[in-house]
Amino acid sequence: MQEVEFQLNGEFVELNQLLKLVGVCDSGGAGKALVAEGVVSVDGHVELRKTAKVRAGSVVTLGDVRITVSAA
Repeated sequence: MQEVEFQLNGEFVELNQLLKLVGVCDSGGAGKALVAEGVVSVDGHVELRKTAKVRAGSVVTLGDVRITVSAA
C-alpha cells in the first residue's frame, strides 16, 4: 500500500481537491468522478460527498493508496 502524508494548511481541504493535490488524479473534476464511483473512503467509511471537508487526523483510502491528513 502506498502511504502519503498531506500537510493541511487550513481548517480543512475538500475531498476532490485532496485527491488532486496528492497526485491521485489530474484534476478536481477527476477527483469528483472517483468519489461519485464510491471508491474513496474517509476514516473507513465510503464517502460520496465530492466536496466533503477532510480535516487533520483523517485517513483517506482509495485502492492501494492511503492518505493521512495532518496539521501543518
